[in-house]
Amino acid sequence: MSERNTNPRNVSKLKDKRRQLPSNDALFRGILKGDKALLAQAITLIESTKKTDGERANTLIENCLAQKSESIRIGITGVPGVGKSTFVETLGKNLTQQGKKVVVLAVDPTSSQNKGSIMGDKTRMPELSRDPMAFVRPSPSGDSLGGVARKTRETIILCEAAGYDIILVETVGVGQSETAVHGMVDFFLLLKLAGAGDELQGIKRGIIEMADAIVINKADGDNLKRAKLAEVDFKRALQLYPPKENGWIPTVQSCSAVQNTGIKEVWDLLLTYVHQARSSGYFLKKRKLQNKEWLLQTIEERLKFDFYHNEKVSVKLKEYLTKVAQNEISPFRAADALIKLQHTEIT
Repeated sequence: MSERNTNPRNVSKLKDKRRQLPSNDALFRGILKGDKALLAQAITLIESTKKTDGERANTLIENCLAQKSESIRIGITGVPGVGKSTFVETLGKNLTQQGKKVVVLAVDPTSSQNKGSIMGDKTRMPELSRDPMAFVRPSPSGDSLGGVARKTRETIILCEAAGYDIILVETVGVGQSETAVHGMVDFFLLLKLAGAGDELQGIKRGIIEMADAIVINKADGDNLKRAKLAEVDFKRALQLYPPKENGWIPTVQSCSAVQNTGIKEVWDLLLTYVHQARSSGYFLKKRKLQNKEWLLQTIEERLKFDFYHNEKVSVKLKEYLTKVAQNEISPFRAADALIKLQHTEIT
């Protein structure tokens, strides 16, 4: 390398050039062509918290929203260890073999201590990650409720414009509010285990009320009998709940993602739901309601972002945190003062 190229300033310029994203037109054309590299860069753009990237991201999303899509959005959740990644890979491979284009938005848990993520979903889905008909995108969950990355909705829009038929959103399943993923998909699938105390936990309200289907995973070998018993328990539990708004009655099935048994039956069930929802008009109605909720959530996120990135608020916040910790002021009065300070800044 020449002396000119080894100059630290030149090296820095080269790195900045490599980090620079293509133009919006280039990204949009690449998305429409199904270019995975450009799709990944477009997702990086919308995930950016830089204000300079915000307007570009909004324009790109609006262009993608105008593209017609017949996609099916599926949320998949369950406690850690239930086999979500294996289930998603097996289902995804089955679908790509049918000629379907599949995207997996796998959300990695973010450490509350150092804010880092393992981002190992591609490692857990090696075959699907290499499949030319699939696109696996791991994203850190950040501080989003339910383990759903902050920009998952926007990512779904980009992937649909790229021509993907099936959108699989795999959540962390950390036991927090799973309403976030439920509010952005067409079908919500809950994975369960047999013989792990899950039967009693599953009968509790909340997550069961949101589920469109319950699937007992790892129904193979010595666990097959327990899985069948758990299936009966959950079916009895579901009888206590009324049908969904669209008349759908959630069902319970068993499968083994490792042995690829029962996966076809799960997919057939899902297609039955989609056909029924589209025929009744509920499918489109639900999408419209979700878009309205998207707006409200975006407003909340924007207000929160602007508040914490206000320079004067940031300085005062440290002072009030100390006072609250020492019981010198109530959290409510401190919050009121900080919000008034931000309002004064805006006006």
